[in-house]
Amino acid sequence: MAIHGEPLTAGVAPAEADVLCVFIHGRTQSPEDMIEQVVGRLAVPGVAYCLPRATGNSWYAARATDPLTDPTRNELTASLDYLHGLAGALRQAGGAQKPLLIGGFSQGACLSLEYAMAFGPWNGAMVNLTGCRVGQVRDERPSRDLDGMPVYLTGSDQDPWIPVSAFAEASEALGRARARLRCELFPGRTHQASDMEVKALEAMLRDLAEGSRPFRRVAA
Repeated sequence: MAIHGEPLTAGVAPAEADVLCVFIHGRTQSPEDMIEQVVGRLAVPGVAYCLPRATGNSWYAARATDPLTDPTRNELTASLDYLHGLAGALRQAGGAQKPLLIGGFSQGACLSLEYAMAFGPWNGAMVNLTGCRVGQVRDERPSRDLDGMPVYLTGSDQDPWIPVSAFAEASEALGRARARLRCELFPGRTHQASDMEVKALEAMLRDLAEGSRPFRRVAA
């Protein structure tokens, strides 16, 4: 099993934070890429960020939409255990009562979704920017009752890694898991975190920092 690297931290110290955030990079990426592409574009005070670091810049070798094999299950288990340890340490440092947002981009979004299905729900929310479940519908995979936990899931009809069918299957799985779900499919968007997606993540962090639950506000 892979032993992953030291995470990158950003924002305020966990003890001083209003909200805690674990944000996971994609395949071939790094925590520094997530600072540039996502976290550095957020304007929310009072957030303690933990950005995990994958050995070899990959959480598992297979594509997310490939059938699950024993090697992939082992890699996925190791990555989920690593993530679980980081989330636990962040909450211990910041205070277990503080809301926690776990999310990621691309392969990191897939990993965060699998984390929720293995360890959820928690006090907070989840964000999956261009993500899906790992494996196929016929594979045996864990599924938890998310009990209304807010979840934001995005995709694109032009994404080379996560096809629309995988996005739709993830939406259905999250619906069955009773997530409070917001889904957005962006036509023509390339494999990136768009301004609209970053703003949605920012709004969720702001809600949590202010003691509100994301998606409860209704537009006038």
